[in-house]
Amino acid sequence: MTQHTHASGTTAAATAVTPATSVSATAMVWSATARPHEARLISEVRLGPGDALVELEYATVCGSDLHTVSGRRSAPVPLVLGHEQLGRVVAVGEGTLTAAGLPLAVGDRVVWSLTVSCGDCDRCQRGLTQKCRALRKYGHEQFTPEWSLSGGFATHMQLLAGTTIVTISDDLPPEVAAPLTCGTATAVAALDHAAQITDLDGATVLVTGAGLVGLTAIAIATDRGARVIAADPNPQRRALAERFGAAHTADPTLPDTAPGSLHDALRELGAEEGVHVVIEASGNAAAVAQAINTLDLGGVAVLVGSVHPVGQVPIDPESMVRGLRSIRGLHNYTAAHLEQAVEYLLDRHGAYPFRELVGAEFSLADIDSAIAFAATGGTVRVGIRPVSRV
Repeated sequence: MTQHTHASGTTAAATAVTPATSVSATAMVWSATARPHEARLISEVRLGPGDALVELEYATVCGSDLHTVSGRRSAPVPLVLGHEQLGRVVAVGEGTLTAAGLPLAVGDRVVWSLTVSCGDCDRCQRGLTQKCRALRKYGHEQFTPEWSLSGGFATHMQLLAGTTIVTISDDLPPEVAAPLTCGTATAVAALDHAAQITDLDGATVLVTGAGLVGLTAIAIATDRGARVIAADPNPQRRALAERFGAAHTADPTLPDTAPGSLHDALRELGAEEGVHVVIEASGNAAAVAQAINTLDLGGVAVLVGSVHPVGQVPIDPESMVRGLRSIRGLHNYTAAHLEQAVEYLLDRHGAYPFRELVGAEFSLADIDSAIAFAATGGTVRVGIRPVSRV
């Protein structure tokens, strides 16, 4: 069950009569490309019905954060970036519930949805809650006195009514749990989109881009009976993909006749006519075109990685029509996908090296160094350990 807000994203009670909750929090505020983050001290928040205050345990730097900081996509500034994190509840607004419909309690260890939705608009009623008319997103909103703890690069976050909140056990390592709220849940949603067209059991699946979304999709698809080819130009990422269950890997930049090419991998699997499913997680225009052109009869390509402008990609309409092929776009996920992602990792995080995807850690005070290191691509994720003061 998801908590809902008014169209403003906060309740009337929260702004009118709710008393302040004292907090000793720090938020790292970003304002422009090439400018360092600024530490802002927050001494109080006002929790409305359905809200919660969480002390953060861990956060990770997502590719979306890098797109914003580099200027590849616009954002309302100033803002607190970060949307992959987990923490413990330290204060609860009236009537706040978990996704299971139980009262949220102080001390609960939780993850929560990337998006805040109203639950009442036409899009929410159609099941497109991640595209709510009154949508608000953690780590993407302008820093304001009314909602200053809105991103994961902070010591605390204020969760608004309309957020899906899922409790998790202490058994799940923080390095594994933090990306649940973006990359992991997105991978679950991508495969759900594909499975609505083609049964994954026995299918040949191509995953392009062996980042966190791609690697998670490889593991889940493998567990569901698929034969997976992982395509990535980085040899370290291809080796990692094999550890996540990929049956074959390929360098998508190689010509078809070269050993190790995508064509070579398709031939090895007896899939010269193409694959049943493509999860395109790289956001590269050439990879998008390759994904579409690699589909077999009745196949489906789910585009996930193109979250910033990548240019135009040619499509042959006749091939799509006669080949019964489908292209589906996916941006973010629903409450059910987050719950399924939590269940999956609780059950399977030990079967694959999810914890190793965080290859470096930084303190919150060193957030600029963390982002710079993440931008090198040397590790899938960079971890942030918040402290009480910076």
